Amino acid sequence: MSEDQTVICRCEEVTIQEIKETVKQYHCSAREVKLRTRAGMGPCGGRTCRCMIDKIVEQLGGPSVSNEVSLSYRPPVRPVSFGVLGGQ
Repeated sequence: MSEDQTVICRCEEVTIQEIKETVKQYHCSAREVKLRTRAGMGPCGGRTCRCMIDKIVEQLGGPSVSNEVSLSYRPPVRPVSFGVLGGQ
């Protein structure tokens, strides 16, 4: 497996190659990469990949993370049945 096939976001299965292609095509920030590829948007909310995505984008010439509004961490999503919501 080549380095470009390394999965950065396990939840959304986003590879380094996808991140590189997105930055190259759109000249975007880490925040925009996340929105375009869904990296960091899975059940973990970016807890495992967020820093790595930010570093990759900076290395590729994207804007520094400190100069932008970053995405916030989200609590993990857990399925809840309608019975639980309805109090049954």
